[in-house]
Amino acid sequence: MHKPTELKANDEFMVLEKIAGEQGLVAAAQELVERMRQQKSYAELFEARKMLHRVELGLPPVQVDTIATHGNKSGSIKLDPRVQDELDKRLLDACREVGGGLMREGRLQEGWMYLRAVGDDAFASEAMAAIEPTQDNLDMLLNLYVHEGVNIGRGTELCLKMRGTCNTITMLDSIVAMRGRVDQQSAVEALVKHVHQELLANLIADIKRRKPDVQEPSEPTIGAWLGLMPGLLRDGTYHLDTTNLASTVRFARVLDDPQTLRLAADLAEYGRQLHAQYQYSSEEPFADLYPMSLAWFRALLGEHVDAALRVFRQKAESLDLQEHGSIGIETYADLLARIGRPGEAAKYLMRSMPEGMRPFGVAPSLIELSSASGEYEPMKDHAKQRGDLIGFAAAVLQSHHKSPSN
Repeated sequence: MHKPTELKANDEFMVLEKIAGEQGLVAAAQELVERMRQQKSYAELFEARKMLHRVELGLPPVQVDTIATHGNKSGSIKLDPRVQDELDKRLLDACREVGGGLMREGRLQEGWMYLRAVGDDAFASEAMAAIEPTQDNLDMLLNLYVHEGVNIGRGTELCLKMRGTCNTITMLDSIVAMRGRVDQQSAVEALVKHVHQELLANLIADIKRRKPDVQEPSEPTIGAWLGLMPGLLRDGTYHLDTTNLASTVRFARVLDDPQTLRLAADLAEYGRQLHAQYQYSSEEPFADLYPMSLAWFRALLGEHVDAALRVFRQKAESLDLQEHGSIGIETYADLLARIGRPGEAAKYLMRSMPEGMRPFGVAPSLIELSSASGEYEPMKDHAKQRGDLIGFAAAVLQSHHKSPSN
């Protein structure tokens, strides 16, 4: 690595010019880069790296538009596409260095201006990890972690720690639906673990207060502890804000991780035993929030699968399409896909979805289901019947596509 020349501040300009004259432009630009890097002058470091990368590629150090003269128009020199591509790659690396440095110094807004262009959320998250959250920087951290999508799971954990469950649920209500499934799961896993831990601790403390000599169950689950005092919740007793519990169970339907699904099922079991006044209704097909959610979680865990399929299919075929749209149909197809039956899910959607009805996007698309099952003929036939040339083409092309591993 190039090391900047040792010199006094007054000599900086003279030495830089001397290096340029004796060693060339690349050496002078490297000198400038290392000097800005050592000084942690990040904005200047970016400009220095721009000049370095341009001269490395045989370009003028600074892009200068031509000045209009009589008979000539002003404008920029167009670069060879290959040179432009290489310059862009090096400038993105400069953005990564400068943005990461600013982030690590707590200059979040400035750092993100550079890192947004990089598109490397993992790098941005790592750069932010060393920042100690405070009330002064919390809004900015949450904005980057959650709303900008840098690390939604970490942002959710941070919000739970510093602002509590209620505020976190409000935050997630506004952003989770707009994110992809992976981001949704990252946030919801953090929420479910936090709520389960809090509820279990409160429940254990209450039971031990009521029965000091109680023998702890072999499994430290909410359901097992409730089994030590049947009917504990019938009189209206609860151990956690019941609206927060309902929201957490509602969010948890996106989960796939078995360990977190078991926690979600434990929460739903607790909710199922609450007094009737806390049995909040939800949107179909989960109107009976806790029993339906419990059936859903258990099916994803491979438990009582046939029973869950029966109840969700009954919902799919009984809900009024005018009132509820295709949500019941899509939910049933999603369950089929997630328990490993994508081909059956695709056929059910093709058979049951009303033509022209806008889907909610709950279930995977037909091409996703066909790809998962390896069965493309049903989708091709369906597309031909509906005159859908794009859908037919997608099935044909996807069926002939060979992955790099093949």
